[in-house]
Amino acid sequence: MFNESNTRMKTIFRLPVFSFREICNWDLAVIESQIPVKQVFGKPKPTLYPVKLLRYWFMFNLLKDEQSRLGRPLRICEIGVDRGQMLQFTQDTGFREFSTWVAVDRQILGRLKEYGYSKQIEADVDFPGFYLEDEYDVIIVLHILEHLFEPEALVARLSDSLVPGGILIGGFPVTPKWLAEYWQKRIRSTASKYGHVSVFSPHRVKKMAQNSKLKLDFLSGAFFLRKSGSVLENFKGWLRLNLLWGAVFPSLGGEIYWQMSK
Repeated sequence: MFNESNTRMKTIFRLPVFSFREICNWDLAVIESQIPVKQVFGKPKPTLYPVKLLRYWFMFNLLKDEQSRLGRPLRICEIGVDRGQMLQFTQDTGFREFSTWVAVDRQILGRLKEYGYSKQIEADVDFPGFYLEDEYDVIIVLHILEHLFEPEALVARLSDSLVPGGILIGGFPVTPKWLAEYWQKRIRSTASKYGHVSVFSPHRVKKMAQNSKLKLDFLSGAFFLRKSGSVLENFKGWLRLNLLWGAVFPSLGGEIYWQMSK
């Protein structure tokens, strides 16, 4: 009994691959000016540093680091664009170092045509016949894989559409490995249409990368406690504490964000 419990605790508290060093160098100030994106979440009085915006902050910094590495504009494809928050977040920071940003979603909202996407593709990415015709430096799958019954199948297909050295970046809610199988069965039994049907642990992310012949370069949890709208979200220190927790304890980090390379 003790050995089983001890093994379980090691699984929960295993350190992530490359994470906190990079996170410490990433600026939180870019979140302050994200008024349009903050308003998407319906808060009448947006806080300065909403924990919920960390999803875009992680993706933005991974994009920026990749552009810096390549030294040229990026060719980007985003799967599951929703209301265009990711592109808007990136543009509001002043970062426009991309030559292509393709939007893919089940349904492209009319107003997204004004957002500056290079191309818009309506497609069911869960369909086995789905594939991307072009190759990209970066493919974003932000909070989309948890809505799919076969997320690994999509990741494997997307890896074929990365240029050599290209990256796949994304994120979703996280669950410890020992609880993930039970929780997935639980949510699938009650899931609404387009709801969450897949559950991820850091272990599953690593395995997903290996099975798709990708290298997991970065993985980190995001937060210990998300008090949306709380006065705590007006302090950078609160966000940094949450990020520290997520980096050290990714299985308990609320959500995890990651980068895989080809």
